[in-house]
Amino acid sequence: MRTRLSRSRRGFTLIELLVVIAIIAILIGLLLPAVQKVREAASRAKCTNNLKQLGIALHSYADTNNGLPPAQIDNSGSAYSTPLSGNFGPNWAILILPYIEQTALFNQVSTSVTNQLQGSTSDQGWRAVGSYTIPTYICPSDSYNSVSCSQNTGGTASGFWARGNYAANEGPTGDGAINGTSTQANLSLSGLGPIWITTRAPYRCWTIQQIPDGSSTTILTGEIRAGLLATDVRGVWALGQAGSSAVGQYALGDDLLPNNTNSNADDIQGCTDNPTQGMGCYSAGNASNQAVFRSLHTGGVNVGMGDGSVRFLSNSISLQSFYQLGSGNDGQPLPSDAN
Repeated sequence: MRTRLSRSRRGFTLIELLVVIAIIAILIGLLLPAVQKVREAASRAKCTNNLKQLGIALHSYADTNNGLPPAQIDNSGSAYSTPLSGNFGPNWAILILPYIEQTALFNQVSTSVTNQLQGSTSDQGWRAVGSYTIPTYICPSDSYNSVSCSQNTGGTASGFWARGNYAANEGPTGDGAINGTSTQANLSLSGLGPIWITTRAPYRCWTIQQIPDGSSTTILTGEIRAGLLATDVRGVWALGQAGSSAVGQYALGDDLLPNNTNSNADDIQGCTDNPTQGMGCYSAGNASNQAVFRSLHTGGVNVGMGDGSVRFLSNSISLQSFYQLGSGNDGQPLPSDAN
């Protein structure tokens, strides 16, 4: 009888196994940055599309209502936004809901909104929609926008505000409030943006065609970041406050360029100063009246222009260009780095 010789099977040695693991780790390390770049490119493209949709909505609103919506409604009669506990009204993002396929949501509070626009400021029922997350108002690059803001602002349905990442441009000066019914009286303010604070009815800003510097060279909307803490009101779509759904008084003081890392940069009631994370903030005041465009995209922020186009502003843009792009009526030709 013939005996069958058994063959011994040779397995991997420990050294060979470690080499394979090392090669796999190197490959993953090489691929990860590429995957991250693809993911960020997709997020930035989605953000760009959101701003285009907002531009279309604002154009439609302006055509229907003979003027852009107010960035925020300050019923206190002051030139700046009121404290969070103050009597403020619905903002631009609420007013354009019917133009971004959110008519059903808008209809829930349309009576309250109408009362506000007609001067009956005691009706705060419009706040009820502030807890809803609106996909068009969300940039996928900002992971902090998944946590609602719990800052107590007083009034109906207060304390639970959904996040958002887009702001109306009030301009780089703090002098942009309309204290009367005539908009023409404010056209000499060199830093006025296309969407303003307004303090009483009728609530109407420029039409697109009335922007003195032209719609293609004037920022209409842009990105903002959600607060890093639940009590930070920055990045709240329905809240008519600087930093929440509007930017203003930037390109001056300590809030100069997009995504600056200055301590105490934004002046926002109840915020937390986080300059190392690009969210510097001064909270000692009792009102929110200064904020700049911010994003988590690499190197800059997306902004929507008055003509409906979207630009990417570099963090290193010149201060002069940033000021003039934000101003709707500076009357000066743009510097070369702004074209």
